[in-house]
Amino acid sequence: MLSEQIQAKINRELKKYPADQKQSAVMAALRFVQDEKGWVATGDMADVAAYLGMPQMAVYEVASFYHMYNLKPMGRHTITVCTNLPCQLGGVNETVAYLESKLGIGFGEVTADGTFGLREGECMGACVDAPLFTVSNKRICGRLTPEKIDQILSELSQL
Repeated sequence: MLSEQIQAKINRELKKYPADQKQSAVMAALRFVQDEKGWVATGDMADVAAYLGMPQMAVYEVASFYHMYNLKPMGRHTITVCTNLPCQLGGVNETVAYLESKLGIGFGEVTADGTFGLREGECMGACVDAPLFTVSNKRICGRLTPEKIDQILSELSQL
């Protein structure tokens, strides 16, 4: 069941769309669920579908298509690394190797303490700052060096 807070946020979002197009709020609804719970479970997708009056499969299609939705628990801070061509040319392979070494995990994994999750992502549209990653879809960190990564991880560990 969607929390009262999520329902209130969805209701605010629904005001942006015609009454007969509630499904237009599906991406926002999924974001609200993920912001509250850290990921979007199948049951959450069913709840969103029921709330918006759309098929559960349609919600799943959206959630599984876009890389910003976590379909399994991914830690308190999900680091999503862009691995597209500009980031490849900018040295993302070294960035990934450093992150994997520093965190002790690979893509799709979570640190033992549940603090960090590491994901591979698609282009984030900030190619000039390659290589880069996002933190929980809220913050873009670019022009990454081992020193900058250490600083970011240290800051996040204290939150």
